[in-house]
Amino acid sequence: MVPSYQLCLLAALLHLTDASPAQTPLQISPFSKPRRLNGRFLQISDMHPDPHYKPSSSVNKACHRKKPKKRREEAGYYGTPYSECDSPFVLTNYTLDFLEKKWASELDFVIWTGDNARHDNDRKLPRTPAEIYDLNRAVAKRMEEIFLSRGIPVVPSLGPNGITYEFSQIWKKFIPFHNHQVFQRGAYYSVEVIPNEVAVIALNTMYFYDSNKAVGGCLFKEPDDPGNLQFDWLGVQLKSYRNRGLHIDNQKLGHVPPSPGNYFPECYVRYAELALRFQDTILGHLFGHMNADHFFFLEAIDLDIFPEEEDETNSEAKEELYQTLLGEFSALPRANKNHTLDEYAVVNVSPPVVPNPYLPTFRIFSYNVTGFDGASGVTVQGKKRQHGHRRGNSGDKEVHCKTERYQDSWKCHLNETWHSDPKSPSRTNTLWSPLGYAQYYLPNLKDANEEQKPAYELEYMTFQPALLHPEAADGGSGEIFWYPIPLQQLPRSLRNSSVTESKFAPYAMADLTVGSWLELGRRLGDKTETALRKKFRKYMYLGGSEGK
Repeated sequence: MVPSYQLCLLAALLHLTDASPAQTPLQISPFSKPRRLNGRFLQISDMHPDPHYKPSSSVNKACHRKKPKKRREEAGYYGTPYSECDSPFVLTNYTLDFLEKKWASELDFVIWTGDNARHDNDRKLPRTPAEIYDLNRAVAKRMEEIFLSRGIPVVPSLGPNGITYEFSQIWKKFIPFHNHQVFQRGAYYSVEVIPNEVAVIALNTMYFYDSNKAVGGCLFKEPDDPGNLQFDWLGVQLKSYRNRGLHIDNQKLGHVPPSPGNYFPECYVRYAELALRFQDTILGHLFGHMNADHFFFLEAIDLDIFPEEEDETNSEAKEELYQTLLGEFSALPRANKNHTLDEYAVVNVSPPVVPNPYLPTFRIFSYNVTGFDGASGVTVQGKKRQHGHRRGNSGDKEVHCKTERYQDSWKCHLNETWHSDPKSPSRTNTLWSPLGYAQYYLPNLKDANEEQKPAYELEYMTFQPALLHPEAADGGSGEIFWYPIPLQQLPRSLRNSSVTESKFAPYAMADLTVGSWLELGRRLGDKTETALRKKFRKYMYLGGSEGK
């Protein structure tokens, strides 16, 4: 039986074959203003505002000083794409002002996946804790003004910084009072952005990140490791949501995405196991940090034992991420009656606002609201594990778990029943299912100046063009319809309901359920799909040299 309390880790779009009823006003605690559901939310990530940024300074000096001899090495007024420079205040202000003017009235909540301070990449101007706090206060204040003042919940997640008390004060208005103590302990928490219907879990992924040598890597024999404590808490949250008997769609998010190349091996095992164990409760996983637009899968095979895996996964990762992903997609099993979707979860990684190293972006997700009423590291020093999954013939887990090498691995101790259901919102387009997203970017950033401002434009969307026009699918009955993307936010070519193909719709996905993502993954894994692969690479690197 599908639990009625649904955890939305990703996002959702709508079921456009049915007319959507008028939206019901609801009360968002702890906010006082009643709102109507719009069926949309924003994901914004990695703003990295830089108070030291100076237009026309040298790109080679982090855009902080010294005018270069060559004009192409000068910092731009609104930012410098394809460089290692962070965001000038004028860019972050422009982006937030644009969201306030064009999108704030269209959103139900905001997913804010870090980072809100500049990179510490200039030895002559080292970043200080005081600067980090000041920058976070400034961004948080603006987010309050734009969204919280309208009763729109904002859920931030922590980037690479472990000082939690100060952030508990900076983000005090974003975090429910009953979660303050949990946040001060570990900087993770949950929020019901639509009471009794939609919740969001924000994780502190720095406890899982293998570049953080201050934590133990979730080792089984270290139950008090911060990563293990967070996973214990997460398991309790997921079980509670599943058992509450409420219609809740919970959105889990974090900063560093869960992959074999980012997480300590044992942390990755625990994350993957929870994602698959609660597949019927989780709709998706949203992350940032990587600065490259992509998606990938968590798979059941990651919980198998391959005796030779340690030697291979600890080797230096030399393959480009794009090629690694194509290899992963090509290894996906073909769809057939014997193939189960129970063994997969989808992770979406959003590109950043900061033009480092590509172009500024943000995403608008849509989700189905039809019918709603009411300290000892485990990696080899100096090496980086690859992203990909181990494939081939796995060993006998029962035998290997008795050996000294594996008896203390989480793979031998995570044996609880998995919960999956073909009728759950993560698998079938129904109430709260993720439906699609539209990604906006600033293509003309380099040429923008005080007189000629940049302009956010639609880069691409996951939708089928026909799904943008529910009235066309219904035959024009005169009923009030819900649109996944407001028509005024689309290019003119997509405002015509007769459009069936578009350069803005390369994937033409029906929705963002697990099966739809696997179908896209298989297409990308097909070597004959050269045009689709080219588009995927272009979007992945936002026009940078790697995308050509």
